[in-house]
Amino acid sequence: MTKKIVALAGDGIGPEIMAAGLEVLTAVAKKFSLTYQVEERDFGGAAIDRHGHPLPAETLTACKGAHAILLAAIGAPQYDEAHIRPERGLLMLRQELGLFANIRPVKIFDPLRHLSPLKEERIKGVDFVVVRELTGGIYFGQHHLEDRRAEDINAYSYEEIERIARQAFEIASRRKKRVTSIDKQNVLATSKLWRRVLIEVAKDYPDVQLDHQLVDSAAMLMIIDPARFDVLVTENLFGDILSDEASVLAGTLGVMPSASHSETGPSLYEPIHGSAPDIAGQGLANPVSMILSVAMMLRESFDQGAAAEAVEIAVEQTFAQGILTRDLGGSASTTEMTEAIIRNL
Repeated sequence: MTKKIVALAGDGIGPEIMAAGLEVLTAVAKKFSLTYQVEERDFGGAAIDRHGHPLPAETLTACKGAHAILLAAIGAPQYDEAHIRPERGLLMLRQELGLFANIRPVKIFDPLRHLSPLKEERIKGVDFVVVRELTGGIYFGQHHLEDRRAEDINAYSYEEIERIARQAFEIASRRKKRVTSIDKQNVLATSKLWRRVLIEVAKDYPDVQLDHQLVDSAAMLMIIDPARFDVLVTENLFGDILSDEASVLAGTLGVMPSASHSETGPSLYEPIHGSAPDIAGQGLANPVSMILSVAMMLRESFDQGAAAEAVEIAVEQTFAQGILTRDLGGSASTTEMTEAIIRNL
């Protein structure tokens, strides 16, 4: 069956790294006899320029009809004071597709260990996944602002917590079989419900170990002992903060992919970094985060684990050969990095 992929290149370095990701996809598809069709659509600032809105109706329709979506990057300084910003398109896309589960793997490649802000002995063996609930909580609750008082409502239902918990346990069952649930149950009512639901869901996964951490303690442990974690699951606000904290462990955002899943529709795969307009068009962008997002798509949406692993091994081999982009301390261009990964593939 031919897989339909919608590619949203977006802004800044987005078109450059999207081109790199699609080149690698072409190479791995040839190697593993995969068939797919890519439909490129405007999104973000580029869509504002051409259509007056970051998420045009035709882009949304294409995304809803796809098997998977690849997004490169959005945003640029000229939209900072705009009536509607490129980022609004991403929030709308998440809502329209019901993308409730954000998955961020955090893996430290051995050739890049020296780039981490942590000591090498502390970062050795780090390989965990942050599972963040993406469509509930304080970001989507009622907001009220007055001159001298403000209020944000943090609300979660049993069902919202249960579905993200099951995502975490399913991922853990394919890994080291450990889930760490992060909450603030000593203070917050939503966290008390969160912990109760996690305990109940854990009964359906007897082979997976569940432990709990308060969010402040988890933030500390992520710095002093990050290798202890396997799968972390938490609510929207905590997940936003902790996943950004986790992203710096590798020393660069340029190697960090992510995925966002719905219950029944297409998933979205994207690098975690921004559009880097200061280096756009210069061939300096690191394409690895986009390429590893393609690998996540192959594994999680297309059930092509061998193809995904082949891409990941090719990336690690390229690092081991000393072929590195500027953010990794090397001098390889976007094109040179992509070509080296394809050679190794």
